[in-house]
Amino acid sequence: LFTYSALIVWVYFAQAVSQSANSIVGDSSLITKVYFPRIIIPLTPVLSGLVDFLVSFVVLLAMMLSFGMTPSPAALAIPLLALLMIFTACGTGMILAALNAKYRDIRYTIPFLMQFWMFATPIVYPASLVPERYRMIYALNPMTGVIEGFRAALLGTVPFPTDMVLLSLGVSLAMFLTGLTYFKQVERHFADVI
Repeated sequence: LFTYSALIVWVYFAQAVSQSANSIVGDSSLITKVYFPRIIIPLTPVLSGLVDFLVSFVVLLAMMLSFGMTPSPAALAIPLLALLMIFTACGTGMILAALNAKYRDIRYTIPFLMQFWMFATPIVYPASLVPERYRMIYALNPMTGVIEGFRAALLGTVPFPTDMVLLSLGVSLAMFLTGLTYFKQVERHFADVI
C-alpha cells in the first residue's frame, strides 16, 4: 500500500507529462489546418489520464479495505492534492510541449527526465529518509508534497506534511503559470515550425 499509493500518482503524472509533451508535434496536421485555442492540445492528455487515475484509486481503496485499513481524517485533502497533481502535470506538459515544437530533440530527453524525476520523488522510499535540514529543499520537487500528502491522507502512517504540501503548491502554481505564459508566447509560431 505504501508503494502503490505513490505509484498511482506517479504513473498518472508521468504519462500525462509524456503525452502532453508530444501532443503538439503529434497533432501537427490539425494545427496547420484549423485555428482553435492551441492550449487544448497539451491539456487533453492531462485530463484524459484522470480516468485511469480514478480506476487505480478505486483499486487502492479496495486494497486498503482488504488489509483492514481505512483512510485517515486527512483524506478530505485528497481532492486538493489531486488538483495540485493536475496543475503540476499541466505546467510541465505545457513547457515541454512548447519546447518540443520548437526543438524536436526534446522528445528524446523526456523519458530520461521522467526517470530522473521519479528517483528524485519519494515513491519507493519515504521522504523521512532525507535529512531534516534538506527536506524543504527536497520539497521544491512539487511531486514530493503530492505523494507524501497522499500517503499521509490515505494511510495515516505519518502526520500530514502541511509544510511540504504548501511549498509544493507554490512551486506547482509557479510551474503552471510559467508553462501557460511560455506556451501563449510561442503558440503563434507553431504552424511555422511544425
